Amino acid sequence: MEKKALEKLAEKDILDIASALTLHSYSIHRLGMQNLFQKMAAKDYVTLSRLVHAMKERKCDKLYLSQIATELGLPIGRVSRTVRLLKERGLVLWTHDGSGSDGTYIQVTDSGLALLKEQQEALARFYADVIERFGKERFMHLLEELDELEKTMNGQTERRAMNELNNKELSAYTESKKEMCIANDTISDVLFKEYGVNRGLRDQNGKGVLAGLTRISEIVSFKNNVPCDGELWYRGYTVNTLINALGEDEFGFERTAYLLLFGEQPNKAEEEEFCRILGKCKKLPVNFTRNVIMEAPTKDIMNSMTKSILTLASYDKEVNAGTLESCIRQCMELIAVFPMLAVYGYHAYNHYVNDASMYIHRPKPELSTAENILRMLRPNQMYTPLEARVLDIVLMLHMEHGGGNNSTFTTRVVTSSGSDTYSSIAAAMSSLKGPKHGGANIKVMEMMEDIRAHVSDKTDREEVRAYLAKILDGEAFDGKGLIYGMGHAVYSVSDPRERILKSYVEQLASAKHEEANITLYNIIEEEAPKLIAEKRHIYKGVSPNVDFYSGFVYEMLGIPVELYTPLFAIARIVGWSAHRIEEIIGMNKIIRPAYMSVMDELE
Repeated sequence: MEKKALEKLAEKDILDIASALTLHSYSIHRLGMQNLFQKMAAKDYVTLSRLVHAMKERKCDKLYLSQIATELGLPIGRVSRTVRLLKERGLVLWTHDGSGSDGTYIQVTDSGLALLKEQQEALARFYADVIERFGKERFMHLLEELDELEKTMNGQTERRAMNELNNKELSAYTESKKEMCIANDTISDVLFKEYGVNRGLRDQNGKGVLAGLTRISEIVSFKNNVPCDGELWYRGYTVNTLINALGEDEFGFERTAYLLLFGEQPNKAEEEEFCRILGKCKKLPVNFTRNVIMEAPTKDIMNSMTKSILTLASYDKEVNAGTLESCIRQCMELIAVFPMLAVYGYHAYNHYVNDASMYIHRPKPELSTAENILRMLRPNQMYTPLEARVLDIVLMLHMEHGGGNNSTFTTRVVTSSGSDTYSSIAAAMSSLKGPKHGGANIKVMEMMEDIRAHVSDKTDREEVRAYLAKILDGEAFDGKGLIYGMGHAVYSVSDPRERILKSYVEQLASAKHEEANITLYNIIEEEAPKLIAEKRHIYKGVSPNVDFYSGFVYEMLGIPVELYTPLFAIARIVGWSAHRIEEIIGMNKIIRPAYMSVMDELE
């Protein structure tokens, strides 16, 4: 009986067993098997298992990167990073057969197969241990629970199958209407020129249509109608000045938040009071993490944060008070909890979707925002002063960028309608998550992974330049003909944020022994603008933007790619808040631009 039961149990997934054990109130710690479960949940084991399973299914001993991406349902850039880590641990071989962008294939090494065998043997010992510890009666009851779980899952599978049929019918219908929409909604460029309308509210030189006035910040890219080195000003100070004024052990995010929100530099007492009050706001309502953030976890952390922001409104008795003081309070509270919403949202996704360990670290009120982000994100809560300093600089550089950027203008538009703070910030989040706005550094990182995979010598300028030319011609990477991280809607000669960040990137790269990557970045920074100038008809200069390096910083800090755009939001909410306050104080008129109709009258 026990042998038959063991064989039946061996067919079950280990996570189903864990669920059943929880139902019986037998914690993993009580069984003394926590080390096994940690190993079974390790990414090495999970990824290797899926690779070997896919190879068996395909009856082959190797898989191309594109096949692995399809198998895992992940972007090829992320798959490339994951496999590279396995390669560094000697668990897989990474070979390029020279057949183009899809010519990189992976083979599992003997060490990788040995790791799998070790874990499978440990799992077999676990099965035997369960029988011994539970006894026959309890063990058979456990199997009944697993059978019920399996039936439930089968029922869910049937419902999913019905939903898929419905979705296929809907998809077929929408596909049939696509051409109709294109035919009836396309507006000729000729009409835009005829009526003097600038697409994207920007002219061919990238200058935006004047839509408002602000005292919060200024972006300078031209002087006397001549392109110049870019400048970014916060409340009368260049961002260079604000960063250079920081002491060796000082953090600038909170000090700069005070400046942007209230319009004046704080003295020491004012800064301490602001940080103390902000520290007290670094808490969420009781059970909010469990009931809201961990409910329906998603890889899209921006969506998770937006859901949390709108839910926080239901805890605020003054959500629609409409007073300036209530708006300032709401903004400060959101600034304080944004890191928690982002990091906890990621942990929920990583646990429930990726089967990784779950841990929730509370922020320390006395620490800076940068320090709290790193300690909340990391299992051991440890970080170096340099890591925290570099992250603090990145946050400062992303806090504000004028009233015309898409998300800040969205804040202004929604605020002008009289809507509440939570709705205005949620709308800004929806804007920022767009790949044309806040997700640019993710594309840079995916491109860099692709370059590393296809350039044999990362220090060979000519080889790197040749591959960049292929990218620009649409013959490599994503086929869109773009070198990501180059150029900006406003800046031309230089992006001041990129120039500031570069020196800190070099310091961090040196500490992390990433000098080879810095060499590659430097070559691309120098060669890409030349290639773009040669191959494109451009109206203004092209230079690296802040996204070119920010993703590299996050990678060196061990920050997962799912948090790249949320980190942008953690910084930019300060600018959104400042513009919301300014809009409430000074405008008092709903923003409503005009659209000219070019519709055909059919009656």
